[in-house]
Amino acid sequence: MIKPSNELPVILTEHIVDNGIKIAFATLNAGKSLNALSLPMIDLLLPQLKAWLADDAVAVIVFQGSGDKAFCAGGDVVSVYRDLITKHKNNARNTLNDDEISACLGVEFFTKEYQLDQLIHNASKPIVMLANGYVMGGGIGLVAGASHRIVTEKTVMAMPEITIGLYPDVGASWFLNQMPKGVGLFLGLTGMTFNGADAKRLKLADYVIDSEHIDVLVNALFQLELTMNEGDNHQRVSALLNSYSVQSKVQNVGLIDNEIRKIQKVTAYDNVVDIYHAIVNEKTSSAWFNKAQQKLSQGSPLSAHIIYQQLKNCQTLTLAQCFEKEFNLSIRCCQFSEFTEGVRALLVDKDKQPNWLYKNIETVDNQQVAWFFTSIEK
Repeated sequence: MIKPSNELPVILTEHIVDNGIKIAFATLNAGKSLNALSLPMIDLLLPQLKAWLADDAVAVIVFQGSGDKAFCAGGDVVSVYRDLITKHKNNARNTLNDDEISACLGVEFFTKEYQLDQLIHNASKPIVMLANGYVMGGGIGLVAGASHRIVTEKTVMAMPEITIGLYPDVGASWFLNQMPKGVGLFLGLTGMTFNGADAKRLKLADYVIDSEHIDVLVNALFQLELTMNEGDNHQRVSALLNSYSVQSKVQNVGLIDNEIRKIQKVTAYDNVVDIYHAIVNEKTSSAWFNKAQQKLSQGSPLSAHIIYQQLKNCQTLTLAQCFEKEFNLSIRCCQFSEFTEGVRALLVDKDKQPNWLYKNIETVDNQQVAWFFTSIEK
């Protein structure tokens, strides 16, 4: 497992394997924050990834996290919060106007984060994601679009944005809608965790291997006969990863398969209020489902409405269109104080007592929800 070796937030390296052919590595290097994706990280990754994709000598690109706890436990929303909170404090209203938000850090952060995610989705070269440990929010955004996504018995994934007054972004408006009926909505509304086997079942991962084999696998990559032919390289990387997946000793049983009928039953209603009550009132002895109920009941009721509407709006859209919608919605969330209050309660003061604007799901103002989906004036 890679250990942090310097103070740079991302360690960028290239390894020459044969005939000048290179394997490039991007190691997220912020162990104290579980490799949370920050703007300085993105500012290093975005131009470097563009350069690697344009370099014929680079055959494979590998993303990994330093340490053994997390690949990437989400986006660095605390930095966005610290920039926003001074503006919200100086503004008696709950909402910053379009001019006020334009100079905020969140605009730059979400712009570049989504550019990075889309670059990975659109890449023609093999991109290997070693998604070991926690992979949440912005971490899933990195993983989702890669060609070769590896999870282990230690992988824990989630889109937990409802707990901070936000909504699942980084392309989730697209990939949650690709999941079996009701599952993406359920995971978005509850922010519930799932494991590597679930991720493979839900098409967010391709290979499940033993975490203890990651270093051996990386060494095996160095032995591949790579060329400048992207198609050949895809096939050879796939064959190698398949061989490790087949011999894996991990008995990583998915959590969602046992719950899918229940999930589809409680998400079958045509409005978020009925879905909310169906989820929290479902009688079950499942510890996993009970945890999901708890997370939904403690999350932002406003976010629940936004998540439902966002996934509904994006059902027929392309990935690029989803990212466009998400950018507008993310900036709206930055303008509104629900997001800053959620980050304060969970990640800054850590009192876990958010003062949500709406105290229950029924009292959320539909006109307020509709405002989040209006276009920002540029």
